[in-house]
Amino acid sequence: MKIKSVVLIAVLLLSIINLSAQKSKNFEIKSPDGSITLIVESGTKLQWSVQHKGQQIISPSAISLQLEGGIILGDNAAIRSSKTEKIDSEITAINYIKSIIPDQYNQLTLNCKDDFGLVFRVYDEGVAYQFFTTKKGNIIISNEEANFNFVDDYEAFIPYLWDFRDGKKFNASFESLYDEIKISEMVQDSLAFLPLLVDVGNSKKVAILEADLEAYPGMFLTLNKTGKGFQGVYAQYPLEAEIGGGGRNYIPTKRADYIAKTNGTRNFPWRAIVISESDKELLDIDIVQKLASPSRIEDISWIEPGQVAWDWWNARNISHVDFKSGMNTETYKYFIDFAFANNIKYILLDGGWTEAADLTKIRPSLDINEIVEYGNQKGVGVIVWALWHTVMQQMDEVFPWYAKLGIKGLKIDFIDRDDQVAVASTYEIAKKAAEHKLLVDYHGVFKPTGLQRTYPNIVGYEGVKGLENFKWATEDQPRYTVTIPFIRMMAGPMDYTPGAMRNSNRRNYRPINDNPMSMGTRCHQLAMYVIHEVPLQMLSDNPSVYMKEQECTDFITSVPTVFDETVALDGKVGEYVALARKKGDIWFVGAMSNWTPRELILDFSFLDEGKYKATIFKDGINADSDGTDYKKEMLIISSGDKLNIQLAPGGGWAARVVKL
Repeated sequence: MKIKSVVLIAVLLLSIINLSAQKSKNFEIKSPDGSITLIVESGTKLQWSVQHKGQQIISPSAISLQLEGGIILGDNAAIRSSKTEKIDSEITAINYIKSIIPDQYNQLTLNCKDDFGLVFRVYDEGVAYQFFTTKKGNIIISNEEANFNFVDDYEAFIPYLWDFRDGKKFNASFESLYDEIKISEMVQDSLAFLPLLVDVGNSKKVAILEADLEAYPGMFLTLNKTGKGFQGVYAQYPLEAEIGGGGRNYIPTKRADYIAKTNGTRNFPWRAIVISESDKELLDIDIVQKLASPSRIEDISWIEPGQVAWDWWNARNISHVDFKSGMNTETYKYFIDFAFANNIKYILLDGGWTEAADLTKIRPSLDINEIVEYGNQKGVGVIVWALWHTVMQQMDEVFPWYAKLGIKGLKIDFIDRDDQVAVASTYEIAKKAAEHKLLVDYHGVFKPTGLQRTYPNIVGYEGVKGLENFKWATEDQPRYTVTIPFIRMMAGPMDYTPGAMRNSNRRNYRPINDNPMSMGTRCHQLAMYVIHEVPLQMLSDNPSVYMKEQECTDFITSVPTVFDETVALDGKVGEYVALARKKGDIWFVGAMSNWTPRELILDFSFLDEGKYKATIFKDGINADSDGTDYKKEMLIISSGDKLNIQLAPGGGWAARVVKL
């Protein structure tokens, strides 16, 4: 009996040990080039950690999905199976900064008890993971645990949800400068929106992003208990809402105690980090495109990106005409004439062309049929502005009507939320707009997360503190404009609306609502047309001004809005940026600086063999005192040439390079 008891106890102990071993497993997967190592630990908590070339980037960080009823997918996870794969493919991009995206990664899929699992991908430039569930019926997500634990209290670039840092509100325009502070200095109980950048030393930066955000709330970040890391925070599901914000916003007044109610069988958004060894690498990252769902539009031939003559920023200062400028038919025909003369594809009728609460009630001073027909005669399309809340009420009525009128698209504004309802609406609008062959430019919106790949008729996203703010703002514009290409633009299209022709140095700048100016030089503005990614690019100043500055206008309108190739040349976050983009056989190069004057050496080894003519716009000798001062010159250059360029305070440099 004693022997049998000992054997039985031994068997039980062995079973417990085996059971424990099954519940506590470690998985390791490397990037294709071996530089990044991801470790996934399943035990009491499911955790992920990341190393880059031996340096710990993310220390063990807990992740889970919390369902209604207290079920936590990720705690004490029982892994039923695991699978690793090597993927080596490419993506044919639509309306992007390159035509082909190489897509190589190693993937780990974990299938767990309780009908859920995770997919981890390790790229040469970063790591991403997503949960998936295979449950019947609908489920309610109470919360999601996402942690990004860093090993030290590093410096970070933090965009707070509100400029006044009230993290308790989830309504915001997603426009904020970056606070450059240590992680631990993040304001308690505040929220930051994505992307967010961390300087982990050794010239390395880590960006935190999300992708494929469908029917799920966006992720904000707040300081976690480590004091040197972040955790995800999500807007609760809205139960009731009312019109606020001067009649523009639809603001939730009551929220549920959960963040999402959703189908029990689905993939959840990707959480991702990007690791760069030099700042310039951040200028050419495709991870959001790679993680986004492929296009759901079969025929994309009607989707035409291009530039837009925009009426809102400075339309009141039209001159040398025989009509009173304003929101009237004559003004928009004038815009069309300008667009036609300068090969600009679209004009935009911004807020006020209809009643905000009824998109069928057009301002009496406007004959929309005459405007659209006049545009058709000139080959210029018309895009119109609309409030998001009104669109949600009327899109089944107005989308087919607008399409029948010949309107080409809508600029949809004041979403100012990214809870589950708001996010889902961006997909619903995109789908219905595509059915009527309408383009969509989202404003007052959260950052892009890949919808522009899933529905390529989405040709613009704001989610950036754009030039429009400098009708009233006094913040440091040049520092911001040489920060966002490394951070915000990594997420996707960035409708900053450049093109100011009144340009000022730091001392002389002042906000003037009715006759606005920009901070920095003329060439700083020109370079934005090369550097900024947005398929629907605005010309923010008015036609009268552009016609007086025809030389600069000719350069602006020569720059495409989508490209075949992108090459990051140089840059330092918050200091300066330089990159090159190619469309067909023509290269475009842009560089910008903050308020520090500087000298850069641009390496043209990206050019093929042969001679090229470069048409260059550079800061004039007096650009430090007169921001409008510039010089145009022609140079003959070859592949491998290195060009020394000078940037004035808030300066810029732009070139069009054509093979001879």
